[in-house]
Amino acid sequence: MPELNGWSGLEVIAVLQGMGFSWVRTKGSHAVLRKGSAVCVVPLHDELAVGTLRGILRQAGISPSEFLNNAR
Repeated sequence: MPELNGWSGLEVIAVLQGMGFSWVRTKGSHAVLRKGSAVCVVPLHDELAVGTLRGILRQAGISPSEFLNNAR
């Protein structure tokens, strides 16, 4: 899915925060976000691999299309 290419960790965090997630803590180069019982870990890299982003969305319980719709 090409539209999942080129996202940085901070960009992903900004979208997730817009969806109601809160930044709980940072350990090393990873941020932990939480919304209810959903917890996801986002690496603070300049560019995330597509598989990494898919894993983050799976942890958050969000579909890629829902993520992209909220990113606009």
